[in-house]
Amino acid sequence: MSVTRVLVANRGEIAVRIIRACQSLGIETVAAVSEADRESLAAKMANRMVCIGPPRSTESYLKTGTLLAAAQSTACDALHPGYGFLSERAELAQACADNRITFVGPSAENITKMGDKLEARKIAVSCGVATVPGSDHAKNWQEAVARAETIGYPVLLKASAGGGGRGIKLVRNPSEMPTIFSTAAAEARAAFGNDTLYMERYIGNARHIEVQVLGDRSGNVIHLGERDCSLQRRHQKIIEEAPAYAVSRQVRDQICHAAATLARSIGYQNAGTVEFIFDNDSNEFFFLEMNTRIQVEHPVTEMITGVDLVAQQLRIARGEPLPFKQSDVRFFGHAVECRINAESPQDGFRPCPGRISHWQGPEGTGVRLDTHCYSGYFVPPFYDSLLAKLIVHGGDRAEAVARTKQALSSFQVQGIDTGIPFLQTVIDDGDYLNGKVNTRWLETKLEHYSASHGG
Repeated sequence: MSVTRVLVANRGEIAVRIIRACQSLGIETVAAVSEADRESLAAKMANRMVCIGPPRSTESYLKTGTLLAAAQSTACDALHPGYGFLSERAELAQACADNRITFVGPSAENITKMGDKLEARKIAVSCGVATVPGSDHAKNWQEAVARAETIGYPVLLKASAGGGGRGIKLVRNPSEMPTIFSTAAAEARAAFGNDTLYMERYIGNARHIEVQVLGDRSGNVIHLGERDCSLQRRHQKIIEEAPAYAVSRQVRDQICHAAATLARSIGYQNAGTVEFIFDNDSNEFFFLEMNTRIQVEHPVTEMITGVDLVAQQLRIARGEPLPFKQSDVRFFGHAVECRINAESPQDGFRPCPGRISHWQGPEGTGVRLDTHCYSGYFVPPFYDSLLAKLIVHGGDRAEAVARTKQALSSFQVQGIDTGIPFLQTVIDDGDYLNGKVNTRWLETKLEHYSASHGG
C-alpha cells in the first residue's frame, strides 16, 4: 500500500503527533482543519493545510465525504484518523478502501466486530477471555429489571455501540431502572445512532487496565504491555501509568496474553487497545472492550518500550511486517501521563477556552510534552478541552512520580485556567502514592477538592 502523503484527519495534540511521526519517516502531510483551527500548530507544521468546514465538528471533522474529498483534492494516498471523531467508524475505513486511500488503522471488518460491544463480548468468550457477568440486549426497562435481578444490583447500563466512557449509566435498584433506561437509550441513539443497551455487573472496587497491541498484515500480533488507567473523572481518564502498579506480575502477564489472543483471533491489523476491569477484591479480570485506534495515553507505552507507535501504524498501513517478535519487546522503568485540560478546577471544572498569553512547558530528564499549544494560541470552545499530555519516565514508579511533581510545578500557563492545580493535589495524595486507588477514587477526590476550593 502506498503511504507517501497523509491527510491528518484530526486536530489538537494528536494531529501534531501524527505529523511528527510522518516527518520522521519522510512522509508528506496535509492538515485537514476547520475554520477554527486555521492557526493551529498542526496547520503550521504540515506541508499543506486544507480547510474542511465550519468550526463545529459535525460540519467538519465528522463528515466522511468531506474528509475523502480533502484527501483526493490534495493527492493524499493515505488518511490517519487519530483518536475520537471518526477514528472508530467502519464507514470511514471502508470509504477509504473503496477510493484507494490507505486508512492508517485497522480494517473496516476489525472496527465493526469490536465496535459492537455485544459482538466483542461474544468474541472474547469464544477465546476463553472472561467478560463481566451481565446480559445481552435488553429490549425495554421491564426486561432489564428482570435480568438485573439475576445479575445483582447495582448494574451498569451500556450502549452496545458506545466507547470512550460514553453511554454508561449506573442503576442501583429496580426503582431507578425505568427512568435511567429511557435516558440511556436516548443518549445512545443521539451519540451513536443505535439505542441498543446491555448490562454488566457493577464492580465497585476496580482498576481499569488496558493492553497495547499491534498487528500487521501478515497475521503477526504482539502486545507491548499494559497500562493502568484507573484515575478517571466521569469515565474519562486523567492520569495513566505504565506498567500497571499494585497488580501482581502474574495477573499482568495473564491480561496481556488474553489481549493478544483476542486480537489475534480476529486477524487484527494496526494499533489497538484491549481494555479490562480488574476486581481488587477477587483478583479477577474481565474484558470490557477493544478500542480500534491509537489511544490518548499511548505515550506511556512508548516511554517504557522505546517503540514509536504512530510510526508503527504508518509502517503497518503500507504493508510492512512488524520489525520485532513478542520475545524482542523489552520494558524499561515506569511512565506517568497527566492530561492537561483547559478547565477551571476551582469552578467545578468548567471548560476554559480563550487566549493563552504565556505557555512554557516543563523540561528535564525523562520529561516529554505532547501539545499543540503555544503562547498566543486561542483555545476554541468547540472541541475537547485537552491542551497537552505531560509524560514523565523514571527508573521506577517512585522516581517517575517525583519527576512528575517537579514537572507540574514548573509548568507555566497564563491567560486561561488549567487542571494543573488539581493534578498536583492528586500526585501528592498518600493513597495515590501507595497505589490504594480504584476507578471511583478520583471522583471522591474531586468532590473534596471542589468543596475546599469553592467549586
